[in-house]
Amino acid sequence: MSNNMAKIADARKTVEQLKLEVNIDRMMVSKAAAELMSYCETHAKEDPLVTPMPSSENPFREKKIFCAIL
Repeated sequence: MSNNMAKIADARKTVEQLKLEVNIDRMMVSKAAAELMSYCETHAKEDPLVTPMPSSENPFREKKIFCAIL
């Protein structure tokens, strides 16, 4: 008996989730991919992973430490 009740509760949860998802605005994958490509192409100049910044402007470059023995 409790197995049937568990199945009914699970089915109700599924129905509630589907009711929430039915109202979500969808977008064609081809349109989303085109928008993503356009965004990446327009922002490529500002991306340090695509176009590296000069080492003089890089805040993460290794600083040379000189060791002096007295």
